[in-house]
Amino acid sequence: MWVQPYRSTIEQVPPRLDVDHRVAVLLNANARRVTPKVVRSLSHVVPEGDLFLSRSELDARRIAQTVVDRGYHTVFLGGGDGTLTCFVNEIVSEVGRRRHHHSTPMPRFGVLKLGTGNSVAALVKASSARGDGILDDVLRARSGEVPGTRTIDLLLIDGKRTPFAGLGIDGQLLNDYLSVKNTFADGPLAKLMSGPGGYFTSVAFKTVPYCLMNSNSVDCEVVNQGQVAWRMGADGKPAETFGAGATLFKGPLMMAAAGTVPFYGYELKMFPFAGKRRGMFDLRVGTLPTTQILANLPRLWNGTWFPEGLHDVLATDVSIRFSRPMPFQMAGDAEGHREELRIQTAAETIEVCDFSGASN
Repeated sequence: MWVQPYRSTIEQVPPRLDVDHRVAVLLNANARRVTPKVVRSLSHVVPEGDLFLSRSELDARRIAQTVVDRGYHTVFLGGGDGTLTCFVNEIVSEVGRRRHHHSTPMPRFGVLKLGTGNSVAALVKASSARGDGILDDVLRARSGEVPGTRTIDLLLIDGKRTPFAGLGIDGQLLNDYLSVKNTFADGPLAKLMSGPGGYFTSVAFKTVPYCLMNSNSVDCEVVNQGQVAWRMGADGKPAETFGAGATLFKGPLMMAAAGTVPFYGYELKMFPFAGKRRGMFDLRVGTLPTTQILANLPRLWNGTWFPEGLHDVLATDVSIRFSRPMPFQMAGDAEGHREELRIQTAAETIEVCDFSGASN
C-alpha cells in the first residue's frame, strides 16, 4: 500500500515556494535515525504535501513517480547509503522512461544524514542529525542558499546504480554486522548494536577471529572491459595503463571493491582516487593479511596507506571472477554471495547539494 505524504499536526508551516526552489523530503521509515521526533521536526519546515515516508521499495517507486510528476527542483533523501541508492534508482529510472516521450528534468538531490552508513553525506558535508542541522540544510535549499553542488558518478551493477560495492572481506564484515544486529534485535542492546557499537562488536568478535583462523584470499581474475584504465600511484598519478581486454589482476584476493565516492560508512576513505576523473570509478583490490590491515588501520581509514598488496585502478568497466562465491555488498547493504560481477560507470550522473561550498 502506498504511503501517502506525511501529514503533520502542526498548522504553521512555511508557505509553498515558487517551483524553482520547491523541495521534497523523502524519508526511509526503516532507517535507524528516522524517528517520530525527526519526522515531527521536519514537518515544521516542510509543507505536508512535500514530506514523504517510505517503508518498502514499492513505496519508493510510487513516491518517485509523484516527485517526477511535480517537478521538484531538489529532493532530499533521509536515510543511509542504501536509502539513497533505492530512491536515486527509482527517480533516475522514472525520468529516463519519460524522456522517451518528452523532456523531463532530473531533480537535484540532497542527503540527510540519517543512516548507519553515510558515505555521500560525508562527501558533501551534510549536517549532523544532532540539533537542527538537517532542518538548516533543508531550509537553505528551500531559500536557494545551498553553497554549491557536486556532480557524482555512479556504478552500474546488474541494472542498479550505486556509489560503491564490493566482493570479499568488506562484504563479510557487513554480513557479520547484520548477524550481530539481528541477534540483539529484540533485546536491551538493540539500539547499541544497530550503529557503531554493532560494527565494533562484529569486527572484534566475528570478522577478525574468522580471518585469523581461515584464509580470506581466493583466486580471482579482474579484466578491463573498458577502453582504458590506469593503475594509480600513491602520488595520485597514473603508474600503469591498461587497454581494453587487459588483465588488471590475477591471483589470490581478499577483496575487490569499487566506488565513485571516497568513503564507506563512518568516513572510512576506502577509495582515495574516486572522483579524480569524471566518468571513472576507483577499483580497489587487496591481497593483504588481516594482521597487516589491523596494524595500519588508522592510515587505511584516512586513505593514506598504499602498501604493495593494495592496488587502485581508475576504470569505467571491469569484470570480476572469483573461484568461489564471495560475500557481496552494495551501498553498505549485504546482498548475499557472488562469484562473478560486472561493474560499469552508469551513463547518468547526479547533482548533489554540497554544503562544503564546492561546485563542479
